[in-house]
Amino acid sequence: MIDQLATIGIEKGKMFNPDQKTLALLDQAAHEAHALLEQRYDAGFAVINPGIRWFPAAVAEMVKAASTGYADPSTYPVDVRGVTYTLGFTGIKRVGTAQYYLMANKDRDGQPFDGAATYRLTVPANAPVKQYWSATVYDRETHALVRNMPRASRASISAGIQKNVDGSVDVYFGPKAPEGKEANWVPTDAARKFELLFRLYGPEKPLFDHSWKLPDVERVATTVGGATK
Repeated sequence: MIDQLATIGIEKGKMFNPDQKTLALLDQAAHEAHALLEQRYDAGFAVINPGIRWFPAAVAEMVKAASTGYADPSTYPVDVRGVTYTLGFTGIKRVGTAQYYLMANKDRDGQPFDGAATYRLTVPANAPVKQYWSATVYDRETHALVRNMPRASRASISAGIQKNVDGSVDVYFGPKAPEGKEANWVPTDAARKFELLFRLYGPEKPLFDHSWKLPDVERVATTVGGATK
């Protein structure tokens, strides 16, 4: 980055003291860069299973570059690297060994997740994990945990988690827990959009040979003025 930074006046051992015109240009450039990164992320990465919106939390070319320490002199995925590292919760150097992350930023119908609505994710039985899985809500704009919430996630090892008769688990996301589903509910901020990260700890073969698939998240209700409909 040293040569790139020097083009805007940031050099080792020298005071960075830009004039007002330069400051305005840098501010504008930062906003443009943010918009471009968001546009790339909003379009989603390559999905893990055709027809289902969950995608790995890193683009394949970025994983390849990072796992080899950027050893290939013919490629350096700058833009993809920028998108990846806006997602502060992802580690991608050795994807698929100790953990595997799947992301979703849209529901089954292709709509962004609305914090004022209620959604359901049905995690099929026999999840391919040696340890456990978890589903976590993040703020869509900041990619950080949602502020002032009693919890951020539910997991297969969460106390009191309810299973269906077939062994699957319904996880709910919304501003209010559906009646009787508090143990399986993750709260959202009704005033903000959100995104989801599904972590598999100790992922196993059925995830990678696609014999086990995580389905899309389904919108089931909208909360208006404290009432659900």
